[in-house]
Amino acid sequence: MTKFAIRSPKVLLDGEMKAATVVIENGKILEILPFDAKLGESIETKDLGTLNLLPGLVDTHVHINEPGRTEWEGFNTATQAAAAGGITTVVDMPLNCSPVTTTADALRQKLEALEGKLWIDCGFWGGVVPNNLDQLDELVQAGVLGVKSFTIHSGMMNSHRFTQST
Repeated sequence: MTKFAIRSPKVLLDGEMKAATVVIENGKILEILPFDAKLGESIETKDLGTLNLLPGLVDTHVHINEPGRTEWEGFNTATQAAAAGGITTVVDMPLNCSPVTTTADALRQKLEALEGKLWIDCGFWGGVVPNNLDQLDELVQAGVLGVKSFTIHSGMMNSHRFTQST
């Protein structure tokens, strides 16, 4: 990826709108410079005119139901809608979706299902339920960002891992 810059007289910095030039390299902000900074011809610079430059939002509580109930809300529709609203990252909740993300295998199913369907970044929470405590290390190693514990049934009929065997 190349290095480039975005310039606007209205950049949100430290809670205030300021004129600035934001230099980006490999998808990350490298530096924030004065609006009129001289960057040289090798750095492509996009001047936003009077448009605002704001940070993207992160929604840490979404329910994406793919692959099990894609018609309800899949990766394509969920992440496209989020992008349209200024959200740049979502984190999928582990239950009330299918498959419930309480095992490494379920996470792998979700990762396979999202191929080519993301409009923004996406992460996953893992679920802690009574019958998966011995699988948490594997779930974390598989890539969940963290885990959420539940003390009641999620309402999903396929979350059989909620109930203790009798």
